Amino acid sequence: MTAALLTVEGLTRRFGGLLAVNNLNFEVRAGEVLGLIGPNGAGKSTTFNVISGYYRPTSGRLTFRGQDITGMSTTSVSRLGLVRTFQHGSLLRDMTVHDNILVGTMHGLRHHRDREQRVRETAELLGLAGMLDVTAGTLPHGYQRMLSIAIAFAARPVLLCLDEPLTGLNGTEVAAALAVMRRIRETFGTTVLLVDHNMRAVMRICDRIVVLNYGQLLAEGTPLEIRGNEAVIKAYLGEDAAA
Repeated sequence: MTAALLTVEGLTRRFGGLLAVNNLNFEVRAGEVLGLIGPNGAGKSTTFNVISGYYRPTSGRLTFRGQDITGMSTTSVSRLGLVRTFQHGSLLRDMTVHDNILVGTMHGLRHHRDREQRVRETAELLGLAGMLDVTAGTLPHGYQRMLSIAIAFAARPVLLCLDEPLTGLNGTEVAAALAVMRRIRETFGTTVLLVDHNMRAVMRICDRIVVLNYGQLLAEGTPLEIRGNEAVIKAYLGEDAAA
């Protein structure tokens, strides 16, 4: 069994009287693609926001690469190698594709030459090499999704957290995005934590899946185990998805 890269222990987050995440425990193992799924309102985005430093946990502990990161700022967490995308994108829409990716290199690289090389390598990997001079806001939706991943991956994170990267993509675009995730892992050894509602894609790409419901852990296991889990079928997948 691969060692844990990120450990989530007793994670709880309240918003006033709302218990969004309740005593959640799971781990992300080095080198895997882990899916985090569940119904709307299950606590997935809140969990992402706490892990990446956008929210402080009400209680619980987060350990990344052996270091306690509980309550750390987003900047501190990203410098340790944990970087995320956002559900609705994080593009600087009036800037070029080149300059958007360049922003992602700022924490890790000091020299302009190294940043430029990183931009071009990242653009090539994400299928954006021919679009570096295009204004980000004018890109088709599928390419905007790829650019969001490119910005995050330009920092070469150890753990890349992808928040609904497949939303709004057609079948061809989904296949291309999954191919990118595989290349990122195979070429760079990057671990991926993925939240998405495209269950067919999640089942194809993930090594393991963690299922949340009402802010709590409902199940975890391989795609085959999750597909056959009666509690998951009832709460989220439905009989058709499990068939």
